[in-house]
Amino acid sequence: MKVLFMGTPDFAIPSLDALVSRHEVVGVVTQPDRPRGRGGKITPCAVKARALELGLPVYQFEKISREGVDLLKSLGVDIMVTAAFGQILSDEILAIAPHGVINVHGSILPKYRGSSPIQHAILKGEKETGVTIMQTAHDVDSGDIIHAKTTPIEDSDGTVSLFDRLARLGADALIEAMDKIEKGIATRTPQNHEEATFCKMLDKSDAVIDWTKGARELSCQIRAFDYVGASTIQNGVVVKLFRPEVVDREGNCGEVVECSDKTGIIVACGEKALKIGEILPAGGKRITTADYVRGRKIEKGVVFGK
Repeated sequence: MKVLFMGTPDFAIPSLDALVSRHEVVGVVTQPDRPRGRGGKITPCAVKARALELGLPVYQFEKISREGVDLLKSLGVDIMVTAAFGQILSDEILAIAPHGVINVHGSILPKYRGSSPIQHAILKGEKETGVTIMQTAHDVDSGDIIHAKTTPIEDSDGTVSLFDRLARLGADALIEAMDKIEKGIATRTPQNHEEATFCKMLDKSDAVIDWTKGARELSCQIRAFDYVGASTIQNGVVVKLFRPEVVDREGNCGEVVECSDKTGIIVACGEKALKIGEILPAGGKRITTADYVRGRKIEKGVVFGK
C-alpha cells in the first residue's frame, strides 16, 4: 500500500522501518526541529533523522491540521499511519486516505489513553501491557481497535526497557494490522469508553519520592522515571535513584537501614524497604550505590528526604 507516516520520537522508528520494508512510504511527517539538550541547539527529532537516512521526503508543520491538508491530499496515499506524532488530526485529515488513519499506541486500550501510557502502566503496578493498533478518531485514543499485542511487565522493567520493547512490538502489530487491512479482512472493535483511563503528561514533581509510601509503590515510581531518575534529598542535596528492589526490612521512613560497599544502600519505606541499585548524585555520574558508599561519607541511620 501507499503510505504516509507521521511520528516524532524513537518509539516510532521501528514502525517506520517495518513499513518501509513492506510498503511504499511516500513521505514522513514530523514535528518541527526544536531546541534540545543543555545547549538548546536546534535539532531534528529521531524520526526525521531516520527518514533522511532512508532517503524519504520529510514534511514538518507546527499545526498540521491548519498547514498540511493540501499537501496530504496531493500525495494520493492509501492509508496514513501515526506513532507518537504529537499533534491532533482534524476530521478533514482523517478522511483524506481511503483507509483513513491508523495509530500505534503504547497500551492496551481503552486503558491509558493519552501522552504517557508506558510510564503510567509501570506507575500503577500493572503486570501486563502492550500495544494497540487503532483506527484514529476525532477524540484522543478513542478509535476502534484493529489489532493488539501484549507483553508482561517484569519487576526489573523500567520505562527505558519497556519503551524499547513496546516500540518493537508496535512495529510487529502494525505490519500484522496492515496485512489484514490490505486483504480486506481487518475487524474494527469499538472501545468500551466507560473503561477508559487517561494519563496526564508527567513532570518533575511526579518523580519526587515520598518515603512514607510502601516499597512496592516506590519501586514502581523509580522504575517509571528511570529515564530521568526519581529524586530525593540526601544531606540537603538532591540525588536521583535507579534500579530498586523490594526487600523485607523495617525502619523509619527514609532511613538508611543498611549501607556498605558490598550491599549498597537499603532505605526503609512506609512498608518494607528498597535496595537501591544505582544513584546519580548532583553534578556527578550515575554509579552503583556500592561505589557511591566507597567514595562518599554516608552511614547507616541517615534519613533520605531531608
